[in-house]
Amino acid sequence: MTKKNQTLGEFIIENQTDFPYASGELSRLINSIRLAAKMVNHEVNKAGLVDITGAAGDTNIQGEDQQKLDVFANETFIKTLTNREIVCGIASEENDDFITIEGQKNDHKNKYVVLIDPLDGSSNIDVNVSVGTIFSVYRRITPVGTPVTIEDFLQPGNLQVAAGYIIYGTSTMLVYTTGHGVNGFTLNPALGTYYLSHPNMKFPENGKIYSVNEGNYVHFPQGIKNYIKYCQEEKEDRPYTSRYIGSLVSDIHRNMIKGGIYIYPGISNYPNGKLRLLYECNPMAFLAEQAGGKASDGFQRIMDIKPTELHQRIPFVCGSKQMVEKVEEFMKKG
Repeated sequence: MTKKNQTLGEFIIENQTDFPYASGELSRLINSIRLAAKMVNHEVNKAGLVDITGAAGDTNIQGEDQQKLDVFANETFIKTLTNREIVCGIASEENDDFITIEGQKNDHKNKYVVLIDPLDGSSNIDVNVSVGTIFSVYRRITPVGTPVTIEDFLQPGNLQVAAGYIIYGTSTMLVYTTGHGVNGFTLNPALGTYYLSHPNMKFPENGKIYSVNEGNYVHFPQGIKNYIKYCQEEKEDRPYTSRYIGSLVSDIHRNMIKGGIYIYPGISNYPNGKLRLLYECNPMAFLAEQAGGKASDGFQRIMDIKPTELHQRIPFVCGSKQMVEKVEEFMKKG
């Protein structure tokens, strides 16, 4: 029985039988993410006091400037997951290729792979705006006892066994699903413990918030332009409110609570958009569907798309179900 103010540890133990494979490994994996998130949260919260803001001087595989906290978060999550010997492979937005994890006996016996965006929205750090971590978990498909291959990571989102995000904001929350609804846990910084604060989170069926970078309007597909005009019309239930933070975790989190839609379409210079299918869109789509929402590329379900490369980009529409379906209507009309 889910009880508000349960600790995350208690919740994981109590709901362990809901996991697809009740060996305890997935529980330990979520616990590792919880620990790494606390470490990253500590650095994020003191970022203005120490020399950890600003650019690190490198670019990642996406060609984006890495922030110092990007590097710290990436190293922290990789180290925590590796040291606990729970996963057999990790793919990160910040790394060119996936990482193979060998156990102490070099036996490759672990069953799970993790795909992660260690610090989404990190360009907002310097201006003290909320950022987050996004993660996605799959069971490996190659034989246990062999090193992981790219095929273990290129699985469609409908095969995810867990997904979630951590939002580092006015409070720090871990929100995740294992396919049995979505629950949110808020960190008590005094105790270092996460407590269940948002049980059974749900997207409202409809909403009044649309989140899109309207600065790119002239480059949007016609269907998205038409939808934005629809949002702005003076009608009984409109115009809608425009809210765009530029941090995927923050925008999705707000819309899940208040009702709304997030849109990052393909644009003329990025025909597939800028968001990555494997460690941004798929985990957010899994969370959205488990919360009664919907996620689409404008034409089809995100989680049915078969990935073809590790850092694949995809147009992304996610949020309250009726709003996403309205976007799909406009996209079909063109």
